[in-house]
Amino acid sequence: MAVKIPHAAVLGAVAAAWRRTFFCGALIASVACLTTCGRPAAPSAQTRTYLMGFSATPPRLDIAAVLKTIDTWRSRGDAALLPLTVPWKSILADTAPSVVVRRDQLELVQLYRSYHFPIVVEIDATDGLAREREAPELVALGRSIREPAVQQKYREYVAAVDSILHPEYMALVMETNLSRALLPRDVYDSLRTMVNAAAAERAAGGSKAILFVSVQVETAWGRLPNTGSFVGIDDDLRDFPFMRALGLSSYPFLGGFTEPEQVPIDYYRRLLSSGSLPMLVVEGGWSSGSVPGVVSSPERQARWIKRHAEIADEARLAALFQITFTDLDLTSFPAPPGSILPLFAQLGLVDETFHPKPALATWDGVFARRRVAK
Repeated sequence: MAVKIPHAAVLGAVAAAWRRTFFCGALIASVACLTTCGRPAAPSAQTRTYLMGFSATPPRLDIAAVLKTIDTWRSRGDAALLPLTVPWKSILADTAPSVVVRRDQLELVQLYRSYHFPIVVEIDATDGLAREREAPELVALGRSIREPAVQQKYREYVAAVDSILHPEYMALVMETNLSRALLPRDVYDSLRTMVNAAAAERAAGGSKAILFVSVQVETAWGRLPNTGSFVGIDDDLRDFPFMRALGLSSYPFLGGFTEPEQVPIDYYRRLLSSGSLPMLVVEGGWSSGSVPGVVSSPERQARWIKRHAEIADEARLAALFQITFTDLDLTSFPAPPGSILPLFAQLGLVDETFHPKPALATWDGVFARRRVAK
């Protein structure tokens, strides 16, 4: 259960214009931010162990929105998240993965590096909005990760991301426990084989990235799907033994919690009660508005940011990210009928016009805490 915006489609479309518009666009965005988004909180005497940040996902698909999104959150983060969907159509046609990465991601990463942000990449190889299915581009092509040729292209793409972007952390697949529960078994087995092979190649190639996979926390707690009891992640640790960190995907409001304070303080720590892997929240949040089956409000969302920091402190996380800083204008992100994307449209700390929500001030208060090494 994850929100995955097609970043390649967004950033690939703006890459050609990026150099021409960045300085002007960033200046305009900076001025606008002072009037619409307030200022980050003053430094606090309290501490935190974790990096904090967002991705470049804009409220709508245009250059100005991408630039303003980054410029608005960059003073409220100390790391950048780069969610990537495998560009299956391009790399299975006639475009080398290295060409795609340089064209669609390199300039964005260079921008983040100019802010001295560590980069956390997460690569999604299946359908981020429907874990029971393979990636939409693969399905449309009539292809599958069961094919050795498709697995080879995935490994080439992972190699290009690593060697060109040099991320500090890199997730090779997302929400493995939910995928294992929902995908056809032969597809999951192929996914596991493909990911482990990519990890082995990266290790043999001397990669400096900390490799990991992510798990869906509500699934680990037996809430998505509802098994009635804690499941844990032992299967994921066994299936992906190369992990040097653990990614967490967490949307408690979709897992049956009606109030943020109901979420257990050991919500993350219990997943690794006997281990020592650094943990990173790489996606998650609490909707500021009601969605089908869930009643919420901006005040509830702000309380979740506070509770989330308490849970993060208890687990001594290495990083805490939200994919979206802004709400999504769904007219700009067309989705097929029945898509769950609307469930994630109001996760932003500002709305689609960059107007702050109460949760922004709560986030700023947490971010103001001095970061210390674990």
